[in-house]
Parts: sequence; structure tokens; C-alpha cells
Amino acid sequence: MIGTATPLVGLHDLETFADGLDHPEGICLAPNGCLYVGGEAGQIYRIGPSGEAVEIANSGGFMLGLAADAESNVYAIDNVAKTVWRFPPDGLKQEVFTRGSAERALGVPNWGAFDSKGNYYLTDSGGWGERNGFIWVVRPGGSAEVWSVESENFPNGCALSADEGLLYVAESYPSALVAIPILADNSAGRREVLCEMGRSVPDGVAVATDGSLVVSCYRPDALYVWHRDSGLALLATDERGTILAAPTNAVFVGEGLDTVVVPNLGRWHLTRFRSTLRGVPLRYPARDLIDGGAGSAARGAAG
Repeated sequence: MIGTATPLVGLHDLETFADGLDHPEGICLAPNGCLYVGGEAGQIYRIGPSGEAVEIANSGGFMLGLAADAESNVYAIDNVAKTVWRFPPDGLKQEVFTRGSAERALGVPNWGAFDSKGNYYLTDSGGWGERNGFIWVVRPGGSAEVWSVESENFPNGCALSADEGLLYVAESYPSALVAIPILADNSAGRREVLCEMGRSVPDGVAVATDGSLVVSCYRPDALYVWHRDSGLALLATDERGTILAAPTNAVFVGEGLDTVVVPNLGRWHLTRFRSTLRGVPLRYPARDLIDGGAGSAARGAAG
């Protein structure tokens, strides 16, 4: 596919951004307007609008998925500690958000996404090729439970649909893009395969307002875009693996959420480019709501 398809975004349109990171993988946009990025030695970086990177915290582990709440606290998945940490925007305090349930600890925690009610959906990838992955949900108040066992093929990145009725999941091996309905009682419906992705290794997924999904791939060095009407298309690729190098996730940023930023696990920088797509705003529930309080509901996304 890479050899014959013409990408929608040319290599010359891809910009290196925020250099000097330690093989970044997880990324999130917080309401304070900053990007937060994780490193492979436990770093949490805060990225300013001009690309300046500041290491604000370090767990000593390996940071995977990141998410933020309405106060720009960062929820960072540490696959060494098997813990989702919560850091304030300045990174000066580290606390446990979840380690799983009393019956079951986190196994291979990978990526988490909040809904507007304060539920946190968390993929647990399992072993490569072992078909033992599943998805958690951490309810407001901190109770963690297994939400779905149907996504077993190394569930990796995940994101909610615009109406919060679906959880999209990138399954890395065998590779597929799937959707799991979120039912009215917040339980999981039946998994639907949207697209099989052959020898690609999809890692992350981001949602656009027209229903498109941007899928970042650990292998090859490429991004795809999928739509239910038009199927899968090559969005961007770098056969030399220099500007795009194992792009693991994607986030929409900018005033119109029309710029895509991706971390590159294979190198030391972020990549960004303008897109004709516009991102669905992320959900930023208030910390009080996440912790089980009766306070404010979720805010909209930062610009």
C-alpha cells in the first residue's frame, strides 16, 4: 500500500516540532493550551506554543497514553509501574489515579480517554499475539472494572466518537480499527470491525468532526485516515523514517483544531501539519467529577 498509494499530505508539508524529547509516545492537549508528552524513561514534558519543551516530572518508568482534565491535570500511564499517575499542570506532585481493581491489577496499561461524565476508558493490551487484551473503565470516584473483553488483539490507542456513543480502538496485532458501542448504562456493546489493516501496526486514533479517524502507525512510518463511506486512505508517510518515525498517536490542536501533531517513538521530536480535517474536542471532566464529587460537569476543549 505504501509503495503505490499517494499520500494526502506530502512529506514537504510535515514539520519537525519540539525537538529534544526522549522517544515520545503519549500526547495530550490540555485546556491550558499546552501539549503534554511522555518519554520512554518516565518523563512528562510540557510543550509551549513555539515548541519549547520543559521536563516537568519524571516517574522513572515508561510513559504511554496521556489525558487531561478540566484543570489541566495530566493522567499518565506508566507501563513499568503499572499505574496511571495524576500530575498537576506544573508536574510538582505525583499521585496514583488507578492501579486497577482489588481483584485485578493493571497488566499492560496503554491508553486512556475520558468521557464528559468522568468515566476513563483504559486499554490493557495484554501480550503480543496472545489475544488476552481487554478494556477497563475507571468510574467517577475511582472504582475500576473490566469494561469489555471483546477487544483482545492488543488494544492500543482509543478515542470517543463525537456523540460519545462509540469507543474507537486501534488493535495492533492482528491489526484492525474497531468500534465498541457505549450503551446508555455505560456498559459495552458488541465490537465492530471497521477496517482491517493488514501488516500495519496501528497504535493511536484521533476523531475528526466529519466522522473520519486519523490512525497513526508504529509500522510503517505512516498515518492513515479512515471514513465509513470512503474506507482507508494514506494520509502521510515517510519511507526514510526521519520526519515520521514510528508515529504512535495523534492530537488535533490550533484555534480550529485543524493541525495534527504526532509524537515519534522512533526519534526525538513531534511532527505537525495542517489538515483539511477538524478534530472533535477532547473531553475534560472536572477533577471533582472524576473523584466522585457532585461538582461541575465537563468543559469543552481548549482552542
